[in-house]
Amino acid sequence: MENFNGLLSLILAVIELVIILFLAFKAEKNKINILSISLMRLLFAYQFVEFLICGLDMRTSLFAYFALLAVTFMPPLSLYISLRLLNFNDRRYSLIFLPAIFFSIYYLFVVGEFAVTSCTVVYATYNYPLGFLYGLFYYLPILTTIIMLGYNSYVSKISSNTNLSKILFLGYTITFIPGFIFTRVVPGMLEAAESILCTFAFILFLFISYFVLKNKNKPLSL
Repeated sequence: MENFNGLLSLILAVIELVIILFLAFKAEKNKINILSISLMRLLFAYQFVEFLICGLDMRTSLFAYFALLAVTFMPPLSLYISLRLLNFNDRRYSLIFLPAIFFSIYYLFVVGEFAVTSCTVVYATYNYPLGFLYGLFYYLPILTTIIMLGYNSYVSKISSNTNLSKILFLGYTITFIPGFIFTRVVPGMLEAAESILCTFAFILFLFISYFVLKNKNKPLSL
């Protein structure tokens, strides 16, 4: 099956690119939608880079860094979109991107320590420094996003965008809770957590697409 390594990444990347182009013409151009499509572009970028790594055998440290770079900005951007949706518009919330910026810069200086350790049809595994600290950074914003969206959707309304927050809440829970359990229960999958979760995130990609089409809010300032 080695000849088919990266095949799933290519298929997902093509589908994601088509949807992104469709939304570029059909979706309303407000700030939350623009941010949401940016998140979708990061998901596409990861799948495309993973195809280059596994499908075209570009297994260099630099391409492993590019793959992780796309992943790094997804959690804070997800949280930032949710904050904006729930009308937390203080500019200081942009500070949630500081850890992503730190990792991006730090990893650039130690890029030689990055390695693609394996490739399969479905996923890739990587080795990189500060794995445990990076994991905390990765999961905490996602957990915060799920809690905030769930609270607004089913407990107490923080904003009037309840229906929209339900769409994102379902997308995140259906994506990350099974993905998290899968990578912890199935032997050997923890080492491929970034790749596996980005594959699961195709579900989130579809939910965000629906969210963008439904979001008719007036343009907002950044």
